[in-house]
Amino acid sequence: MGLSPIDVYRDILPKTNCGDCGEKSCLAFAAKVVSENVSLSKCPHVLRENIAHYQKILDNQHKDGLYAKRDPAKDAVEWAEQRAALTDIKDLPYRIGGEIVEVDGKQALKLPYFGTHVYITNDGIYSNEIELDHWERVFLYNHIAQGGKSNPIGKFVPFHELPNTISKIKSLERHIKRPLEEYFTGKIELLRQRGISLGAKDVSREFSSCDLALLFYPLPKVPVLILFWDEETEEEHMPAQINLLFDETIIEHLDIESILFLLEKLANLLMDAK
Repeated sequence: MGLSPIDVYRDILPKTNCGDCGEKSCLAFAAKVVSENVSLSKCPHVLRENIAHYQKILDNQHKDGLYAKRDPAKDAVEWAEQRAALTDIKDLPYRIGGEIVEVDGKQALKLPYFGTHVYITNDGIYSNEIELDHWERVFLYNHIAQGGKSNPIGKFVPFHELPNTISKIKSLERHIKRPLEEYFTGKIELLRQRGISLGAKDVSREFSSCDLALLFYPLPKVPVLILFWDEETEEEHMPAQINLLFDETIIEHLDIESILFLLEKLANLLMDAK
C-alpha cells in the first residue's frame, strides 16, 4: 500500500488551507503530490524530517503508477462516507436536524441546505434542486459523522475564538472576508437582497452598531451571522468590513476545515447569486 491523497492530507500536511503552496486547499495539494509527483517541499509548513521520509515513498509509488490515475475527489468522498457509515438515518433529525421522509420506498433524511434541500439515504446523498459536487458530499458526510446533539444557544463568537483556528485565519481573510468586503462595498442593499434570497433573516435591529446584520441557517443547527459595515468616505476613510460569527456550538457539528468550506460556499452564493 502506498500513500493516497487522504494519507498525505491527514498524516503529513498542516490542514490549514493557507494557500502558500499555490493550491486552494491542503487536500488539493495532496492530490497533486500523489497523482503528479509534486514535491512535498512546495508546502513550506511540512517538517523537514517528514519530507525526507515520505518523499522517497511518494517517488517510488509514482514510478509504479500507484494512485496516478485515481480521482482524489472520489477518494475524499469514499473516506468521508466511511466516517459516516455507522450513522443510523433515524438518529439524524435529533443530531443535525431535518425530517425523515420516504423516497422510493426507503427512509431518507430531508435536510435543509443553503435554502434548498438534500436527501441523505444509506445509498448516498443527492438533491433534486441543486448539483452536489464531490467536495459538498465530503462536507455533508463529515457533518453527518461529527454532528452533535446541541441546539444553537444564541451566543455568537468570531472565527478566531473557535479552537485551533490560528493557522487558518489567513485563509479566511484571503479567500472569504476580503472578497466579500470588496464585492459589496457600496452595495449594502444588494447584500441584503441576496442574503434574503438565500433564506437569511435581516436582524439589523438587534445589532445597531453595524449597517446590516444577516442571520443565515445554511444547515439546521449551524447558524452563521454576518455583520457588515459599508465604507465611510467622510473625514477619515474607512473601508467596508465584514465580520463572520458563529454560534459557539458549531464545533460540535463541524470541524474547522468544514467551517471554512461552509463560509466559502456561502460567500460564493452571495457573490454569484442571480
